[in-house]
Amino acid sequence: MNTSDFYYDLPQELIAQTPIEPRDHSRLLVYDRKSDKIEHRIFKDLIEYLTPNDVLVINNTRVIPARIKGVKRETGAKIEFLLLKRLDLNTYEALAKPGKKVKVGAVVDFSSELSLEVVDELEEIGGKKVVFSVKEGTLEEQLEKLGEMPLPPYIKKKLEDGERYQTVYSSVPGSSAAPTAGLHFTNELLKKIEEKGVKIEKVLLDVGLGTFRPVTEKSIESHHMHSERIVVKSDVARRLNEYKKEGKRIIAVGTTSVRTLESATNEDGVIAPCDKETNIFIYPGYKFKFVDAIITNFHLPESTLIMLISAFAGREKTLEIYQEAVKEKYRFFSFGDAMFIE
Repeated sequence: MNTSDFYYDLPQELIAQTPIEPRDHSRLLVYDRKSDKIEHRIFKDLIEYLTPNDVLVINNTRVIPARIKGVKRETGAKIEFLLLKRLDLNTYEALAKPGKKVKVGAVVDFSSELSLEVVDELEEIGGKKVVFSVKEGTLEEQLEKLGEMPLPPYIKKKLEDGERYQTVYSSVPGSSAAPTAGLHFTNELLKKIEEKGVKIEKVLLDVGLGTFRPVTEKSIESHHMHSERIVVKSDVARRLNEYKKEGKRIIAVGTTSVRTLESATNEDGVIAPCDKETNIFIYPGYKFKFVDAIITNFHLPESTLIMLISAFAGREKTLEIYQEAVKEKYRFFSFGDAMFIE
């Protein structure tokens, strides 16, 4: 299949620049695959579509302040790093800007307490392997103090409250971008969902920017996905397998939860506990092994994310739904509206 098969025309004014308040008042497009019916609702109405036979699977990763600015010790040149993936305690894969100014061996200072050294070049343009030196506290504490929230480039407005780019259930730091389908949930809505008898399970995928990287190859089969860390704990895997056996409906909140569940499931449809890397690329032709329904945002044209949704709902139907969303003036991308595909 060609990348251009997943293009749609999106007016710029539909790209959401700010989050809706309160969170669960964003719009919700509901698509029932069995009846082929579309409904237009508000996100808090999701509860009407859920039953005690449902299981919501959420990604509890937390976005780190992954954008950090410093100066090259040797020359005083201003350098910005975007942290992509943690390799160990103080080592990251990162994008440097301007990348040409920091070769292997370069040292960049961010404060008297934090610096880094570039130890390797990565294949990606501007990509570096960097090791931080922390003189006081932990790297997390220093990033909280000096780093900025890494909002996507299509969001031009400054975010006043960094917590609005976190889900209310985020708890494990490690992502460079938010699992945005989860941004619509409030603690109150989650409580009502649990009170209705819906089970909620947590998995982890540390979101890297590779997830959002545009597909530049003409044929999608030639696209290489970056790997990202996933974790499914043993008790969660055990319960999920029991729910599946009982015939409960597994609803993945966001494409990151979809990719985690599908990566952890074997060909017999059984989830195994894991803490590993995945570079799973889901596009039309893929047979889903565990996920029965998806809550998701509206994604960029020609992105791997719209390809995943097309694998679930069908390419033509997905593009038809997107055209309907454009016509109805839904808000798109990270701070945009949501879709429930059941």
